[in-house]
Amino acid sequence: MDQNRTPWWRDAVVYEIYVRSFADASGDGVGDLPGVTSRLPYLADLGVDAIWLTPFNRSPMADGGYDVADYRAVDPLFGSMSDFDALVAAAHEHGLRVVVDIVPNHSSSQHAWFQEALRGRHRDRYIFRDHTNNWVSVFGGPAWTQVDDGQWYLHMFAPEQPDFNWRNPEVQDAFLDILRFWLDRNIDGFRIDVAMGLFKAEGLPDTDPGFTASSPIWSQPEVHDVYREWRKIVDTYPHEPALIGEVWTDSAHDLAAYVRPDELHQSFNFAWLEAPWAAASFRKVIDDTLAAVPAPTWVLSNHDVVRHPTRYAEGADPARGLVRGNAALLAMLALPGSVYLYQGEELGLHEVKDIPPEARQDPIFLRTKGEVPGRDGCRVPLPWSGDTAPYGFGPGGSWLPQPAEWADLTAERQTSDPASTLSFYRRALATRRSLGGTLPDTIAWLDSPTDALFFARGKLICAINCGDEPVDLPPHEQVLISNGRLDGDILPPDTAAWLLTE
Repeated sequence: MDQNRTPWWRDAVVYEIYVRSFADASGDGVGDLPGVTSRLPYLADLGVDAIWLTPFNRSPMADGGYDVADYRAVDPLFGSMSDFDALVAAAHEHGLRVVVDIVPNHSSSQHAWFQEALRGRHRDRYIFRDHTNNWVSVFGGPAWTQVDDGQWYLHMFAPEQPDFNWRNPEVQDAFLDILRFWLDRNIDGFRIDVAMGLFKAEGLPDTDPGFTASSPIWSQPEVHDVYREWRKIVDTYPHEPALIGEVWTDSAHDLAAYVRPDELHQSFNFAWLEAPWAAASFRKVIDDTLAAVPAPTWVLSNHDVVRHPTRYAEGADPARGLVRGNAALLAMLALPGSVYLYQGEELGLHEVKDIPPEARQDPIFLRTKGEVPGRDGCRVPLPWSGDTAPYGFGPGGSWLPQPAEWADLTAERQTSDPASTLSFYRRALATRRSLGGTLPDTIAWLDSPTDALFFARGKLICAINCGDEPVDLPPHEQVLISNGRLDGDILPPDTAAWLLTE
């Protein structure tokens, strides 16, 4: 790699595709790889640089594919290996990189290794014990399930997702081979699921729940040795594959421990995703991140959380949540680093809260007996066209019901509307791309009112008003883009603007 050239991932806009809900080519109501391929022109026109595919490996689908039964196979629900190869080739023709999910913390209980373990063979590939501790599953309920001979196995998620024992070299070697298998198919990187969870503390001591740095469940020091080995492998490939971690931590300082020259290239910055709509909260996340993390990432929504327009509408009307979401997008795009978008946010989709209980499939909902709604509300299949469900998602319905109000939010309808959320996203991404390479990797805070944030990144100024009253814009020569109408040099509430100083 040219040492003077910025790696592709450092400032990329990556679009997350939850494959089950993106586009269905087969007509079975479930999104698939050919469906993704059919929509690549849309993604290229949107202006993203890469796509991230959630798991499409062979799986019983107890957790939407995050329970992998065969890491080297495509599940027939999503297509075939030839469909995958065709997708990668077509994406590259459209100038899009392809990042795939890898799930190393746990497998499916239908994985051949776990089936052997149930028969009493090679149990050391997983975590079996004669006695349990007090650990609880992230999905609710105990983290231990007993098998027929009386032993218990650990599953930090669903019982159908037994945790690997990463202290077994056989597990480590298997995943090195899995990395090579997909890298040889010309992918551009891996998003690593539960990247901080591979090792558990020796002795498995009791603990309080939560993703804390001091927990015996998460962020054990041995995990860094794994990613050093992974980095050695990806660095041998000339097309610059990236390792991107899903790492939940207490702080940006803890997150930075994963992002090193010999470990992960990037890790998701969930502090931005968790921040409430408030200038002080946004500033703290930005300051903490830029001070600690050498290759920052920014994300507002993903397949595991309530969509951000709904979060930002708390205590306000839904329309205001969407306006705030578009303002937050501009602030995010103005920062140094890469940006991860979640499918449908460019259409202004809110969380779907009224999914019937019998239609829900998230194991969180099932294991908590409905006390926790789970993540189905952000996973409803996308509306592409037409006036009635399934809105062009596919010819055979959709695996989760789509709301009637999505008739006004289809990509088809928004494409021809210059005032739509989709049109705004396209303008914002095009404006960001036009500035590419001209801005520094640092920002400078400017004086701003209490409920607003103004920062400069070279010649670009970003101003966002999180308050309820209008504020004066900072001095500037030109307005590049805003998510709402400006009143001269006045920035209304819930509005952000990009300004040029020269």
